[in-house]
Amino acid sequence: MPIHDQGYRRYGGQREAHGRTWLVIARAGMMERLRERKFLGLLLFAWLPFLVRSVQLYVAANYEQAAALLAPTPATFRDFLDQQNLFVFFITMYVGAGLIANDRRANALQIYLSKPLTRVDYVVGKLATLVVFLTAVTWLPGILLLLMQMMFAGNLTFLKANLFLFPAITAFAAVIVMTASLTMLALSSLSKSRRFVAVMYAGLIFFTAAMYQALRGITGSRAWAAISPGDVLSVVADVIFRNARTPAIPFYAALLVVALLLAASVFVLERRVRGVEVVT
Repeated sequence: MPIHDQGYRRYGGQREAHGRTWLVIARAGMMERLRERKFLGLLLFAWLPFLVRSVQLYVAANYEQAAALLAPTPATFRDFLDQQNLFVFFITMYVGAGLIANDRRANALQIYLSKPLTRVDYVVGKLATLVVFLTAVTWLPGILLLLMQMMFAGNLTFLKANLFLFPAITAFAAVIVMTASLTMLALSSLSKSRRFVAVMYAGLIFFTAAMYQALRGITGSRAWAAISPGDVLSVVADVIFRNARTPAIPFYAALLVVALLLAASVFVLERRVRGVEVVT
């Protein structure tokens, strides 16, 4: 009867480079969502404004009668990204609400963090899942829309006059994506129910906006915009796209609010994402 050696055997599989383990989590999260037809439908629906704006650019470039009414300006691209905020909201809730909440409900954090995987790898992997999808409905169509304008016009006149639009679209899309992603990830770490997380996120957006309008009506001051993330992002957009209207709060104050929101989200994640939950 043969006796098999049960001694130590070297690992014969492929080793991932250190610091790339977050890609496994990100890839798994993205593939899980892309298998869902409802989510694919939401992504396709989020590109409808791009198609509408493309038709607008085509008509403006080829019909002189409509050029005066539909001619693109920097505000066209700022308004487009503002429209995409609706889809950012729904995609953030659909994808992000359960990113950490589902793992906490299944007690999977202990399994994740018992492997050669750091908390940073775990959070970055989850964050990347949401960032990729949000970038696909903000920055990508925004840049493509600018390229479509050049293609339909057949010249670089508009681009030369508004060269700042490339960094402006990139910067504002980054602010939208990172603010929504980190905030949702932090909220997802606070509960084991993805539905409750979605309610918290919706409340953060709509309740603060309602509070701003109420306090503005009572006091007559627009400075209360600082408590509403949506209105703060509007101030950032106006400055980045060089809108001439007077902002509700100074630009530096808007950036400070965004920075505080991101810092608070990172703090919550640092406290909540642990292999062992500490009860005090």
